[in-house]
This record gives sequence, C-alpha cells and structure tokens, in this order.
Amino acid sequence: MAEEGFKRKLAAILSADVKGYSRMMRDDEDSTIRTLTNYRSAISNLIQKFRGHVVDATGDNLLAEFTSVVDAVNCAVEIQRELAERNAELREERKMDFRIGVNLGDVVEEEGRIYGDGVNSAARMESLAEAGGVCISGSVYDSVESKLGLEYEFLGEKEVKNIDKPVRAYRVLSFPGAAAHRVVQAKETLGRKWRKIALSSAVVVVVVVVLGVWQFYMRRPSVEPASVEKMAFPLPEKPSIAVLPFDNMSGDPEQDYIADGFTENIITGLSHIPEMFVIARKSVFTYKGKPVKIKQVSEELGVKYVLEGSVQKTGDRLRVTAQLIDALKGHHLWAERYDRELKDLFKLQDEITIKVVSALQVKLVGRGSGDMVRTENFEAWRHSVKGYRHFDRMTKMGNRKAREHFEQALKLDPDNAYAWMNLAWTHVADALFGFSESPGVSVKRALEIAQKTSERWSASYRHLFMSQIYFVQGQLEKAIAEGEKAVALAPNDPRNHILLAGSLNCAARPEEAIVHAEMAMRLEPYYPTWFLDNVLLPSYAQAGRYEEGLATAEKLLERSLKGEYPPEMAHRFLASSYARLDRMDEARAHAAKSLTIDPSFSVERWRRSPELSLFKDQKWLDRIAEMMRKAGLPD
Repeated sequence: MAEEGFKRKLAAILSADVKGYSRMMRDDEDSTIRTLTNYRSAISNLIQKFRGHVVDATGDNLLAEFTSVVDAVNCAVEIQRELAERNAELREERKMDFRIGVNLGDVVEEEGRIYGDGVNSAARMESLAEAGGVCISGSVYDSVESKLGLEYEFLGEKEVKNIDKPVRAYRVLSFPGAAAHRVVQAKETLGRKWRKIALSSAVVVVVVVVLGVWQFYMRRPSVEPASVEKMAFPLPEKPSIAVLPFDNMSGDPEQDYIADGFTENIITGLSHIPEMFVIARKSVFTYKGKPVKIKQVSEELGVKYVLEGSVQKTGDRLRVTAQLIDALKGHHLWAERYDRELKDLFKLQDEITIKVVSALQVKLVGRGSGDMVRTENFEAWRHSVKGYRHFDRMTKMGNRKAREHFEQALKLDPDNAYAWMNLAWTHVADALFGFSESPGVSVKRALEIAQKTSERWSASYRHLFMSQIYFVQGQLEKAIAEGEKAVALAPNDPRNHILLAGSLNCAARPEEAIVHAEMAMRLEPYYPTWFLDNVLLPSYAQAGRYEEGLATAEKLLERSLKGEYPPEMAHRFLASSYARLDRMDEARAHAAKSLTIDPSFSVERWRRSPELSLFKDQKWLDRIAEMMRKAGLPD
C-alpha cells in the first residue's frame, strides 16, 4: 500500500546542470549568476512550450517533468540549440554549457517534488552527457527511436546508484542550430563513399555515381500529402510558399550564418513578387533545427509549396541542395544540387529564386535588392545576419546589439547597403518604441544615414522608412501615403502591412488598419505580440468591434502566461474591454489582478503617455480612460 501523501507515476524526467559551474563562479561570481539566471529563464520557457514543468531548480541544477517522452527529448535538443545561439554572443571563458539527461521511469511525487529511480537515472544520463549535449536512457531510446528523425550513439550499459541493473545509455547525435540527423547521415554517407572509392574499380565508381544521380533527381523520397481541410489558415489564391531554414551541413554551428542568410535572401527575393504569397522569415525560422514534416509545415502555415535545402561550406567552396515540394500532392517539383565557389553565393540565391518562380509559373517582375544581404566580405555578412536577429526582437537591448553588429559590418564593408539600411532603422526604432530619451536626435541620425545611402536601398524599403519617419513626426497622412507605396512594391512583407496599419490606426481609419494588420498576421503566422497590443486591439476598439477586441485582449493574456507579455497590461486591457461590454464583474476582477501586479498604475499617468499623442481621435482615448475608471483602476 502506498504511503499517505505519496503518488507514484510514470514520467519523462529531464535533468540539466552546468559544466564547469564551480570554476565559473570562482572566476566571476556576479557574471555567472546573471548568465545562469538568463539561461534558466530561457530553459524554463522552452520546458513550458513543450508542455513540461520545472520541478526543482537549485544552484546550477534544473529538474523538469513531462508526460510525453517525445516532448522531453524535443525540448532537450531545442534547449541546446537556443543556448548555443546565446553562447555565440559571449567570450569563450564566459560561455555556459549545460549537460542534459533524459529518462523515462517510475517516480514518487510528494508535495510537488519527485523522487525515485526515474530521477536517479535521469541524473546519471546528465552526468554522461557532453557539454552542450543530450544523453538519454534506454527506455527513452525505445520510445523515440523512430519518431523524431534523430540519430543516436549507444554508449553501453551504465551503473546507476541505488539501481540493481545497469541502464542503457545513448548520446543524441545532434548539435545546436542544425538538423543534426541530416548531418550525421551526410557524414556517414560521405564516409561510405570514400571507402567504396578506395576499394572499388573505376567501373564500380561509375555505377555508384550514376545510381547516385538517379537516386537524387529521379527517386526523391515520397512526402505525405497535406490536407486543405486541416490547414490552420485558408489557402491563398496565389501560389503560396514557405522557405524552411536551410540546414547548415558544415558540422560547425559558427557557420549557421551562411545557411540563415541564404534562407533570408531567398525569402526576400520571393517576397517582392506580387503574384506570390510568401510566409515571412520569423515564422519559418521557428522550425529551425527541428525534424519537421512537410505536411506539418504546410498545414500549420497554410501554404501549398515548401522549399527546403542545405548549405555546406568547405574552404572557398559551397555545396547547396534545394528541393521544391508540392505539399498538397506530396511530390517534388524539382531538386537540384549545386557546387559553386563562395564568391558566387548571391548569384546562386538568385538562381534558386528564379527556379522556384519558374516552377510555379509565376511572372518574375523587376525587384530591388537593397534589402537583401549582399557583400563580398563574409565576415561583414555574418555581422549583418546576426544584427537582424537582434533587431527582430524589438527590444531595447536587442536594438542596441543590432546596431553594434551593423556598425561592425560597415567597418568591414562600407558599401554594405543592407547594413546601412538597418542601422538607420535602429535609430527609427529608438524613437518609435521609446528606446531613446531624445527621439528627435534619433530621427535626425536616421535621416542622415538615409540621405547618404538610401539610393542603394530597395524602393519598397525607402518608402517604408520614410513612412515611419513621418509617423514619428506626427505627419500621419504622409506616413500613410508612403506606407501604401511600400505595400504596393512588396505586398508579401508583413512589416509593410503592420506599419501601415499602425499609421491608419492613429489616423482614425481603424477598418483599413484591421485589413492590413490581419494581412500582416497571415503572412507572419507566428507574429510578435506588438502586432496585437500596438495595432490590432486599438483598431478593433476604435471601430466599435468590442467582442473582437476582447478576444484580442485574451490572446495577450495567453501570451503573458508564456512570459511573452507583461501580465498587468493584459489584465488592464481586459478590464477596459469587459467594461465596454458592461460585464462589470469580470472587468473589476481583471482590474484588481492588474493592480496586484502593478499597484502604482494610474489612469491619468497612462493618459499622458507620449505615444498616445499620435492618435488623431483623442476623444476615443478619453473613452478608454473612462472604461478603466469604471472597472476600478485608480485615477
């Protein structure tokens, strides 16, 4: 009979700790604690994303529990990918590498804590893992072997404290930032080929080559067809495509920037074609390093076609593979392998873009290339790609780091139009999002950069840039006119739509704003939170579409539970939304929750916020303030 208060269950356990933690604390305690706090927050968010929960976190150790062993392993691999990206920004001696072990076994739960053999084995797997690696037990391997598309290395049977029988252990053959199973397969294939070449005659070599070509071009593996009925979004009438992040096949995570930049430039090139519907960068990059099926991508993003491929840099040579897939029919439209010199990188990107367009029988119109990363200096390219990653986070710290990378890129290549363009934009963002104490100075600096370099930018970006300059200056009609030109030139760029929506919203044209905001969200299915609170929610409120506004506020609350949005702000939006619908009990409840988190809030201070001065209809804002007071928020 189980003891009172104990609960036995089967669970997937993830155990993680920091390699060399004691040394790091001894060398620089403050810096180590700050890094550990940030990394632990990132790990906790990923554990929550993969439907697990943190059971214990003491010192550098972290213990988490999952009901699904597949989720646990996926989470472990994604944690190592995320932390490797963060480590890339740190000095070598400050990099923080975690070891992760995963076990599936019986545990005892008492008052929220877990004990038992299942936990002991997970800790043992962790100790066997390499820094930055993942080790799993035999029970986990048996459950996930054929489900995740990863490769594994058997490490033998290992003794575990307090467990009678040895436990099988396996290393997950993955490295952060890449689809590791493909890398392993490529390396094994390469090894087999070299052995065959060394042992075979010329006749056998010819046969191998012929069969290899036939296999690559004629015998592409079958793809499970996607279902239109299961699409998360209605399928567009235009040819619709998602360009998955190209895999980095070099075996070196530091070369990720080549594959990432290659992917981004193809997306940019396709986005300038009005006859196509192209999913934006941020949404497709959520699949980076994950073994996903074409069917899944098609149904989650609502597209008919998917482009995927790989990039491998060896010295001054590039090997690139690419394949275009009709997800609804489940077959390949074309597949190519390219061996080129590194200096031909940009020509190859254009060539693949044209191949896609031709395969889909879409008219290729003239398009500017100023918003594509083009430079002969590959170190400058690396800084440009990294800079945009930071900038895309839309945070004060991200904006500062982005500027540093763009400035470094320009030191290496002063003619890098992409870096100049985005450097100017970081100054606009300072003024637009309140990152700078002197918005006027930020706008002036942005205009100075534009005056020197904008002739090299794409036409759509020049109009987008000027629309935001006018917006910050309160010249809304000019901002709208420039924004409409940007949309006309690059209709697949979600930035053009969402920023035009923001201008329309402030100009008291909410219905038009809603159209463009919803289009931006369709192009960017995994859109950032500010699409909701800065644009869509106030547009619904101005248009009198209060039920839709309430639903949008609920989405903000959902994101706050994931750590993606301040919960006090979500509760304030819900309080005013419920008050507008005269549902006062719910309005007061959310107002109370908001004040519990931020007791210093006052309606009058909110009403005096500088960004609210841009709204043409100030009476509408007075009505929002009235609803806040009605819900019980203090004046």
